[in-house]
Amino acid sequence: MAELDLPLRDEQQMLRDSVQRFLADNARPGWRDLSDTLGLAGIALPERVGGFGGGMIDIAIVMAELGPALAGADWLSHAAATMLLARTAPDHPALADLAAGRHRIAIICTASAAAMPDVEGTSVRGIAALVAGAAEADLLLLASDDALLLVAADGARVEQRHRIMHDGSVSADLAFTLKPDDATMLASGGEARAWADHANDLILSGRCAEAVGLMQQMIADSVDYLGQRKQFGTTIGRFQSLRHRAADMQLALMKAAALTEAAILAVDQDRTDRAQAVSAACVEVGDAVRVVGESAVQIHGAMGLTEELSLGGHFKRALAIAAAFGPRAGHLARFAEAAG
Repeated sequence: MAELDLPLRDEQQMLRDSVQRFLADNARPGWRDLSDTLGLAGIALPERVGGFGGGMIDIAIVMAELGPALAGADWLSHAAATMLLARTAPDHPALADLAAGRHRIAIICTASAAAMPDVEGTSVRGIAALVAGAAEADLLLLASDDALLLVAADGARVEQRHRIMHDGSVSADLAFTLKPDDATMLASGGEARAWADHANDLILSGRCAEAVGLMQQMIADSVDYLGQRKQFGTTIGRFQSLRHRAADMQLALMKAAALTEAAILAVDQDRTDRAQAVSAACVEVGDAVRVVGESAVQIHGAMGLTEELSLGGHFKRALAIAAAFGPRAGHLARFAEAAG
């Protein structure tokens, strides 16, 4: 089974092992499980504030494992926001509570929202649509091309409307009417634009890792089913057409995983080819999601999308991730521009 082949330190391998062991006994963990039991709320925060001191590789490790548990959407937003906050405001008093999971934060950027509000200095107007992780957040980190702003997610500043998505995750539409003193400016101008670009690539790479984890599970479930389901007196795994279909699924996953690994390392090392690597991964993962998901559903037959099986939920989440990457043409154009 293809999986993310990343250069892991001993503590990162221990992180992967501990998450795997926990999820073996807790199929659908909530925020308290992830923060209190596993300590994942502070994974991207420095040790001096109670965090793990991790980076993009650590986030990707966790996202690949949380994918099949359908628990990664909110956590990724928190992890990305805490990383940026710690790097732009290393002495901010909220960091300790964020590391302990007592408070939650969500990032608002073009990769985590369907639409962005208008930003002028510390004034914010308009709506941030379908923001992942914002429904339960105490703080919001708005990363636009003009400013990096920290905002308290209270009703006096931000009006929220929660939406249950097709994959079961919860997003929020956020309506802003901020006055100049309602937000804290962390960066502006070119510096803010650089942080926003980094945040977008971090979110996209994290979602690619999540999709790889989901596809691994869909293939594993399909292979098990091929060995169990019988037709015409024999297991359907002996039918050549279905064996070829399983091989196509595995090949699609291997290609997606390889480009995802390259994107993760490019973001982690902040390489000059980061934009090219991330967009390439998004295109390949988007293609692989359909090959793996549609084939898995077809192998399982009519029961593939029933609530009795986890496959339907995994496929819906994988499709939601692919949709959240944005237009394929945009990534191809970005790749061509970066490569040229």
